Amino acid sequence: MSDLVSYSLEDGVAIIAMDDGKANVISPDMISQLNAALDQAEAAKAVVILTGREGMFSGGFDLKIMMQGPVQALGLTCDGSRLAIRLLSFPTPVIAAPSGHAIAMGAFLLLSCDYRIGVENTKTGLNETQIGMTMHHFGIELARERISKRHLTRSLINAEIFAPEEAVHAGFLDMVVPAEDLKETAMFAAKQMKQLSMNAFKGTKLKSRKAFLERLAEALAEDEKMADNL
Repeated sequence: MSDLVSYSLEDGVAIIAMDDGKANVISPDMISQLNAALDQAEAAKAVVILTGREGMFSGGFDLKIMMQGPVQALGLTCDGSRLAIRLLSFPTPVIAAPSGHAIAMGAFLLLSCDYRIGVENTKTGLNETQIGMTMHHFGIELARERISKRHLTRSLINAEIFAPEEAVHAGFLDMVVPAEDLKETAMFAAKQMKQLSMNAFKGTKLKSRKAFLERLAEALAEDEKMADNL
């Protein structure tokens, strides 16, 4: 167990939980520890459940780093984008079980997972333009692919934050359950997905997302170019 991310393996299901005691901000340390946990899950060929602490999935990137300057902000943003690509191309199913609010990069993590089970009385959305940040190329491409067309402007440009049921309609979540049922529901979904042929799952996942992943790689390259030119 690390100080920000816990990992447990139960009957072929890897539970990866973020908990920094506060907003579960996405920092370099959080990203590093998430990748280490994903390494363990990949080695075990386990279905993944990605969750947070009670009441909070993730409030987004670490603003202390984002406010240090454009170089630091873009560097952290690009690291987050690489994590999203890893989730989108992960060889086994990744189930997000957001145990609370999912804002900014927290919401992008949901958009990067294969199945998302949210809980009642939470907020989900992309607040970048609300806090004065112009959305990065990668974020635009990820949102364009996974958020419903009807909600795209409301979410991406207008920074609307959604209640759980509307987050389902928008494309951030697939279903909503009471908080006390989250773990049981996520484990049930994971056990159902364990019945899939993982070779077929991986092949179909990568084949169906090939063009999308290529667009994301190009968008990430644009963001990296901006960082290099600062």
